[in-house]
Amino acid sequence: MKGKHLGEFEELVLLVVASLDNYAYAVTVQSEITNKADRKVNISAVHTALYRLEEKGYLASEMGGATATRGGKQKRMFRVTSAGFATLQSAKMIREKLWREIPRLSFGN
Repeated sequence: MKGKHLGEFEELVLLVVASLDNYAYAVTVQSEITNKADRKVNISAVHTALYRLEEKGYLASEMGGATATRGGKQKRMFRVTSAGFATLQSAKMIREKLWREIPRLSFGN
């Protein structure tokens, strides 16, 4: 593991998992990123980010029930941990602070 810092895509995945209220699995995360962030992403990138975030302690997972539509296979369901929420809050505060420090002249106002 490289460290506890979030990359941009990891932050996006973590935000999506949080928004799905404990019903996040790779396919739903991929779909939400496509729909809400207007960003096409392949499922293997989502899996990699989910497992990396779990390794960092920002996500926890458990196996959901098997379904007939998945041929009896179980889904790995993800939820954000308290450390994950704290990291998201910290990232938000840092970004807001930096946005406030940009001079208005930079925007041509």
